Amino acid sequence: VQLQAFGGGLVQAGDSLTLSCAASGRTFSRYAMGWFRQAPGKEREFVATITRSGDSTYYANSVRGRFTISRDNAKNTVYLQMNSLKPEDTAVYYCAASTVYSISFMSTAYNYWGQGTEVTVSS
Repeated sequence: VQLQAFGGGLVQAGDSLTLSCAASGRTFSRYAMGWFRQAPGKEREFVATITRSGDSTYYANSVRGRFTISRDNAKNTVYLQMNSLKPEDTAVYYCAASTVYSISFMSTAYNYWGQGTEVTVSS
């Protein structure tokens, strides 16, 4: 599985941004998908996850109510809609796929990772 994340950029606080992650292959609907992020000098942290069918999602407390994860299995793509962005959301965002778990907030549950897309939120 190859994952390619894109859509990052420089935005101002309060703005919105949508990240996309395109997956290769014909079995995308078999993967739980997740978004993680890593800010400069910090550990990678969980952001959001979605089940294979998209019927269940889970968010980090820091983004719940502002971010929305969704997927389109016909397009082999998972999205992260980010609203009301804050400077503390600044990070490199990574998408990840799990072929084992149906949903997880643990980075160790994911066995495929994209290259990351950078999001910078200015105050």
